[in-house]
Amino acid sequence: MPHSVSEAVRLLEQYDGHARVVGGGTDLLLDIQRGRTPAVEAMVDTSRIDGLDQVTREGNHIVIGCAVTHTQIVKSETIIRSGTCLVESCGVIGGPQVRNVATLAGNIAHAMPAGDGSIGLLALGGEIEIADNNGQQWIPLQKAFLGPGKSVIDHHRALLTRLRFIPTGMGEGSAFTRIMRPQGVALPMISMAARLGLDDNNNITEVRISLGPAGPVPYLAETAMAFLTGAPAEPDQFKAAAEAVLESVSLRTSKHRATREYRGEMIRTHLPMVLATAAERARSRQASAGGDGK
Repeated sequence: MPHSVSEAVRLLEQYDGHARVVGGGTDLLLDIQRGRTPAVEAMVDTSRIDGLDQVTREGNHIVIGCAVTHTQIVKSETIIRSGTCLVESCGVIGGPQVRNVATLAGNIAHAMPAGDGSIGLLALGGEIEIADNNGQQWIPLQKAFLGPGKSVIDHHRALLTRLRFIPTGMGEGSAFTRIMRPQGVALPMISMAARLGLDDNNNITEVRISLGPAGPVPYLAETAMAFLTGAPAEPDQFKAAAEAVLESVSLRTSKHRATREYRGEMIRTHLPMVLATAAERARSRQASAGGDGK
């Protein structure tokens, strides 16, 4: 079990493609057990790497170590105030036992298009830090995904060490919601998050909207974002933004979750409410996470 990033990278190199990085293990261990991922000679556990089990402030960013669990995020006063949609998205992942061991870094490294934590961090404009034998580099979160379960991170030779985002400030707010079947813990039919900033005249100065599953990777709704920028933060504009999403997004029918048409209706119904909540938080300059994240 490595105690530094450099030690973890050396171990991965030592096993030459026959080891895997593991954090909480809630995805990887199940995938190996079910035969979706081949067994490996070794697992490089990042949970004890010095300093990577903390949420910190570094310059203009809130930084989340790769060993930080969803429970830690949900309870972080810093993230509740300045990254509310991330708290709300991490608060619906699994049950309490899963959130106590599962990590946001693992959620993102698994690269599923409906990863709730990924949707929340994407709306915040998040970045991830990747470490390998060439050093460490930050990249925008949206560039990390290549397809369902496919990431730019080489899990045999590199590790996701940290995540970061610029906290919401005065006149900014964020919000998240998830639509799922009510029977127990289930995968989302559709999840969505938004971050926006307002000027003194209630006009939107900046906005980010993310959704999933809405294609092979978490979806950044750039058409709707462009439509809203400069517009007044009003219900009619939010409804029009949802229609702009529906014109550009790629939805599909899943026999285990929902039809394409139903997902579209959920976007039409709930995205305006997510935007309205983010706007209200921006106006009130107060944030209190909803759902299990409260």
